[in-house]
Amino acid sequence: MKGYLSIRETSYKWGVSERRVNQYCTQGRIPGAERFGRSWAIPENAVKPADPRKANRTKEKDV
Repeated sequence: MKGYLSIRETSYKWGVSERRVNQYCTQGRIPGAERFGRSWAIPENAVKPADPRKANRTKEKDV
């Protein structure tokens, strides 16, 4: 589909595993991602969700 990427394409773009992108989709962390049958369609302009674990590390360093 035009304007959308697959999980595989998105994983290459963001530098994460396909499983991780699938988890983002399932958790609803990618706005505009839609399920079509057994596949996900992710908007081309979607931004990689932030990792909440990394936010905690920076707070710990500041303390």
